[in-house]
Amino acid sequence: MSNVSLVENNNEESISYSNDDLYNISSWGADMTFRELTLMYSEGDLVKPELQRKFVWTIDEASRFIDSILLGLPVPSIFLAVDTDEKRLIVDGYQRIMSVNDFFRGIFTNTEKVFRLSNKNNINKKWRGKTFDELTTEEKRRIRTTTIHAIIFEQKHPKDDTGMYQIFERINTSGKSLKSQEIRNCVYQGSFNSLLFKLNLNDNWRKILRSEKEDSRMGDIELILRFFAMSEFEKSKEFNEKQINLNKYLNEYMGKNRNLIKEDIDELENQFVSTLEIALKFFGINVFKRKNSKHVYLKKIHPTTFDAVAVSILKAIEKGFDFNENIDFSKRYENLLLDKEFQNATSSRTTNVVQIKKRFNIASRYLFDLNYFEN
Repeated sequence: MSNVSLVENNNEESISYSNDDLYNISSWGADMTFRELTLMYSEGDLVKPELQRKFVWTIDEASRFIDSILLGLPVPSIFLAVDTDEKRLIVDGYQRIMSVNDFFRGIFTNTEKVFRLSNKNNINKKWRGKTFDELTTEEKRRIRTTTIHAIIFEQKHPKDDTGMYQIFERINTSGKSLKSQEIRNCVYQGSFNSLLFKLNLNDNWRKILRSEKEDSRMGDIELILRFFAMSEFEKSKEFNEKQINLNKYLNEYMGKNRNLIKEDIDELENQFVSTLEIALKFFGINVFKRKNSKHVYLKKIHPTTFDAVAVSILKAIEKGFDFNENIDFSKRYENLLLDKEFQNATSSRTTNVVQIKKRFNIASRYLFDLNYFEN
């Protein structure tokens, strides 16, 4: 995973929100032993969000945590959420649970090597370098029966996890705030989320992003979600409003499409793949990017330019536009970027619905002589 963002940042589109869904969240506490937690994990009743964490603990960090358990020191609480299918989703505490789980099974996930406690001085000398099986019966029992306090959340109504996004956003004991798409990846697991990960590996997509490595904070995956969500903007309730909260709009779209059937997944995949093929073939590697003051293309994708251009390409495909190689699409794209109205619509008040419609229409006119929102 790349530690460098592949996408230009737009703070205006990253605004958090609060709504009545939070009032429909109930929570309670439960003390659970590590024996219970690891058994639940092995049986699939306790699940981690797909690729929830990119920064896995080192053997030293995991050893230090197990050392604390053996010493009888207090263990920080974990946060779990009741999923729609009654499973427990790990909101916070995955590293701690997996450290103990790996120690029990004898293999450290991060290296796939035998899990021996670190030999460093910050580990009690009684169990330095030992595997779980090499501990005494009493020491093994101490780890298994140690309790950890779990705070468990459940959204009572509506059953769509809209409030859970806000729970993830507000709870952060790891010291590293999660990005919006990282939270969605935690909350909205299902066939659609899996599709986003699959499409993020598409060869044409990686070429346009100019990186074989995925964005460690999922900015590239959020762009794919954005493509699908904005392609259906005309059908949304937000289409007739004055302003949208982009985070909320993307959350609701992802929640609504969380468990799509295979036929629908195949259709969405075809839409994205076809759009990328056209984009790369006719517009080139700089598609979805802006130019700097020296008229040189920037390396990062610009989100509002991306959704206007990508969705306009999809609309042109659906309308049967003749992608003629005699047309200089690169020049059309350059002219689009020079348009003052388009510049304004992609850089100022970008969540204003009038501005959204304007940038879609301008992009469609410049690139394909089409009006995006006409009947």
